[in-house]
Amino acid sequence: VQLQASGGGLVQVGNTLRLSCAASGRVISRCKMAWFRRAPGKEREFVAVISRSGGVREYADSVKGRFSISRDNAVNTVYLQMNDLKPDDTAVYYCAGDPTSTSYLHTNGGMYDYWGQGTLVTVSS
Repeated sequence: VQLQASGGGLVQVGNTLRLSCAASGRVISRCKMAWFRRAPGKEREFVAVISRSGGVREYADSVKGRFSISRDNAVNTVYLQMNDLKPDDTAVYYCAGDPTSTSYLHTNGGMYDYWGQGTLVTVSS
C-alpha cells in the first residue's frame, strides 16, 4: 500500500500550509490515519490522529490549537491544516495508516502499517 503525501513547502513564520495524503483504492477510508514528523537531527514524533469516521481527533501538545487533521473518505484523502507555523515545525511530515479494527488511536508510529514518503515543510523566520 502506497500513501502519497503532498503540500509541503517553504513558508514564513505565522503562515499556513495544508498537507494532503492520498492513496489509490479505499485504503484510507479503512484506516485510522495519522501524521508524524521528523525534524532534522531529531526522532520521529506524533503530530495528529483521526478516527475512521473523523469524529475523534487527537493532537500533540506542541500543535494543539494550530493544526487540524481532517479526512474525506469519499476521495480517500486525509489533510493536515497547519496554521501559525513556527520554525520548530520545520520537518519532514509523514502520513500513516493503521488498518486494525480497534477504535484506539495510537500515537506510537510503530503501530502503523502504511506510510507515505514524506513531504518537507520548512518554516523560515
